[in-house]
Amino acid sequence: MHDIRYHTVRDEIYVTNPFAQAILAFKADADAQAAPVRIIQGPKTQLGDIDTLEVDSVNDEIIIPEGNGFKVFPVGANGDVAPLRTAYAGGGRNAQWGVGGGIAVDNVHNFIATDGSVSGSLEAKYPTVTQEGLRTNRNSILIFDRLADGETMPLRVIRGEKTGIFGIRQMQIYPKGGWVIIAQITEGRIAIPEGAFVGVWSIYDDGDVPPRWRIDAKPSNILMKPRGVALNPNHKELLVSDMRLNSVLTFAFPELFDQEARPRQ
Repeated sequence: MHDIRYHTVRDEIYVTNPFAQAILAFKADADAQAAPVRIIQGPKTQLGDIDTLEVDSVNDEIIIPEGNGFKVFPVGANGDVAPLRTAYAGGGRNAQWGVGGGIAVDNVHNFIATDGSVSGSLEAKYPTVTQEGLRTNRNSILIFDRLADGETMPLRVIRGEKTGIFGIRQMQIYPKGGWVIIAQITEGRIAIPEGAFVGVWSIYDDGDVPPRWRIDAKPSNILMKPRGVALNPNHKELLVSDMRLNSVLTFAFPELFDQEARPRQ
């Protein structure tokens, strides 16, 4: 189990089980060998080797990125149920994209953001970014309509040399402000990777644009290898898990919570 999410209204937690191709729901106060209250599993779900998930507490939906798309299920689903919506990339000469794993929902502006890569005509529009020896399946931020269904294309793609993105590990969205926050791990197999950082973009950003804010992985920031990000709006703080330090770092970040995203001029 590599990911966990909390539903603020239902007071439930959700995890994925890639070995069982299942989504498990537990009561938030579950303890010891507590059984899940619901399990989404079976051939109708079309779930495979799933790793991460997102929970939309406003619209009561679970979002699962996998392969060349993402699936959306109702939070209350139980058993062998088909997804409500399945967004996937086109084939042949059509624009193509694939997800890397990180995913987040903006239930205020109605967008879904995921990390991944592009190919075909989308790659021609957003040029390839490579770095020797590094994987490239997480070098883009893809932004979709929240209700995307069927064969679809991202509304916007954040990708290119100015972005600094070579390997996103996890992302979050602050819906009230419209900000996308990513942990740029660069390469998980490298103990202390170069170019790692935490970056913030607007949901309106598109193309090869630098982050609005950036926290570099360097000794002065006590940050080495960011893997996960989370937000604490009540205290206007950004939390970052560091894979190298085995620590959770907390940064005061009032700008993120006090400003609303706007299209670049």
